[in-house]
Amino acid sequence: MPPRVSSLNNRFSEFVNAAPLVSVFKSFVDPVVVVAVLYLLSIPFQVAFDGYTCVLAAFGFLLSAQVLDGLFLFVPGHERPLFGLGRFAVQWLFICVTLTLLGWVSGFAAYFHPPFILAWFVLAPAALIGVHALFRPIFFLPRDSVETQRRAVVIGANRPGVALAEALQTDPLHRINWLGYFDDRELARLPGVKASRLLGTLRDLPSYVRHHGVHNIYISLPMSSQPRVLAMLDALSDSTASIYFVPDLFVFDLIQARFDHVAGIPVVAVCESPFMGLRGVLKRFSDLVLALLILALIWPVMLGVAIAVKLTSPGPVLFKQRRYGADGESILVYKFRSMTVMEDGDKVVQATKQDQRFTPIGGFLRRSSLDELPQFINVLQGRMSVVGPRPHANAHNEQYRSLIKGYMMRHKVKPGITGWAQVNGFRGETDTLEKMQRRIEFDLDYLRNWSIWLDLKIVAKTASSMAGDKNAY
Repeated sequence: MPPRVSSLNNRFSEFVNAAPLVSVFKSFVDPVVVVAVLYLLSIPFQVAFDGYTCVLAAFGFLLSAQVLDGLFLFVPGHERPLFGLGRFAVQWLFICVTLTLLGWVSGFAAYFHPPFILAWFVLAPAALIGVHALFRPIFFLPRDSVETQRRAVVIGANRPGVALAEALQTDPLHRINWLGYFDDRELARLPGVKASRLLGTLRDLPSYVRHHGVHNIYISLPMSSQPRVLAMLDALSDSTASIYFVPDLFVFDLIQARFDHVAGIPVVAVCESPFMGLRGVLKRFSDLVLALLILALIWPVMLGVAIAVKLTSPGPVLFKQRRYGADGESILVYKFRSMTVMEDGDKVVQATKQDQRFTPIGGFLRRSSLDELPQFINVLQGRMSVVGPRPHANAHNEQYRSLIKGYMMRHKVKPGITGWAQVNGFRGETDTLEKMQRRIEFDLDYLRNWSIWLDLKIVAKTASSMAGDKNAY
């Protein structure tokens, strides 16, 4: 299944059926456990819980709330107790490394006894696993326990209605007994819907709700059916059932969809940057940490490449090209010069295999990605991210924005040195429209599903595939 389709289904399922317990654990329980372990350890280690320790606790709380998935042992569809433990281990390791680097760079680590911090790094994840294991039997009650389930029906067997019904049946964290659909259409016009699940028409709904004790009613009708919806709500006015409206979000290309409020008025965000609020702070912080670490390791390589570029061809060492940054604003992106030309106008010709414009070492620089190293300076400047959609020349943006639907959505974030499309084989020349479309599909998939975990995965895959990429030239 193409990334756009599978991602859209996943995002819709999360949007209409996000388990409240996951949200509680992610936003409150897990971070509180992390801070509680720090506080309890301060007693045997005789560490005063003063301003310095409170700052450490605050960073631990914020990172845990943002990085940990919440209920990592309770992945929907997987009732194995240890499912997700490996993912949790990587996430906790990221928190530890981030706090360690932050303390080292700022000098803050000098205020703490190393065994105290080490004990916290070891015991906090053990406590998290214990808390999750303790609550697991409560969350995974027997599915056939009717007393614990709320009976629900879905009005409208359309795409969002079917997606919701499937989510209600497969998510073990929801104690909902889905009974079936109500739809005015005949069964023949409802592909994939079993006859036993079609409970009747909208006219039959009020009677069914009263006689079967339905608790939840999910209305999945198009907005054009407002008169029908109002009539149905009026017919259900003497019912105690909870009624929910499921918007048809499939008509949108969802990018970080969520509910929000503007001046107290509820709105639905269907296309938004994933780096809003605390997520943006975490993304910027991870960019700075990664860029500083990598530059500290590669500066001898960069110096050697700069000398080689200067000695093998006339012209500047760095090539500066205007690209689209966040929100489509123009930025200057740095690269080691690999060609004899400095194209940055209204027409830019992409590099091809055996391109005659390459300098003597230009082909090698591009195949090995060494020409991209100066972009870590762009990251420190705040113009780019370590991971994100790769920046295209402005001329290419103007060419493709009218040819590919959703092309400009990739510019809702800062461009990256590496990206989800690149590690999936869409790097280098895009000599056909289809190749560019596939690249954009992966870029938008990244925006819909961004997480620190995904960034680390992309960085790891980039490092392992830098040498010998056949698409790099």
